[in-house]
Amino acid sequence: MKKWENLIRLKESGLIAVIRRPKQLQIHSIAEALVDGGVEALEITMDTPGALEMIKSLKEKFNDKILVGAGTVLDAESAKGAIDAGSDFIFSPTFDVRTIQLTNRYGKISIPGVMTPTEILQAYSAGADLVKVFPGDSLGVNYLKNLQGPLGHIPMMPTGGITLDNVEQFIKNGAIAVGAGGSLLDAKAIEDKRYDVLTRIAKEFICKIQNARV
Repeated sequence: MKKWENLIRLKESGLIAVIRRPKQLQIHSIAEALVDGGVEALEITMDTPGALEMIKSLKEKFNDKILVGAGTVLDAESAKGAIDAGSDFIFSPTFDVRTIQLTNRYGKISIPGVMTPTEILQAYSAGADLVKVFPGDSLGVNYLKNLQGPLGHIPMMPTGGITLDNVEQFIKNGAIAVGAGGSLLDAKAIEDKRYDVLTRIAKEFICKIQNARV
């Protein structure tokens, strides 16, 4: 099934670029810069004006070269709209059973947001493919390590506060992948249209993730 192929690909790449509120005219330049840096999964947050159009446009441009998904998805209705636009995965800051069920029904990757051990287990039991531990930096890099004993069978992806300084430790402590936003998408560089900066930062993230897995 394509979903499982995409899931393996997502885990192997280890990084989702969280693109929040980009300008319509810049999204392709941002995406190309990130892809040039080795990023294989791009997330457009649903609070972005024109988010669905951007997702559709990126899927048409890159086709199966990369995974494109929707983030900040708060309910099943929003998830359906994103899937209809071409989303490969649904990324949420919260845990909502109906959103997981709908995402699975349409054969897409479900990544709900969780924090506590109870939420992690409930989300995975409800059918989540992996869980987004969010905000990732709130409880520190050791939180993930402490979860590995009782919940090590559940694939976890911390998001929120992931930087070049801590990404290796998150991976070493059990993260199967990470979601990175502001630390990856340099706002000043984007404003100045210096997209090569995004490529360089992306390469550093990928390098650190690979090094942590050795």
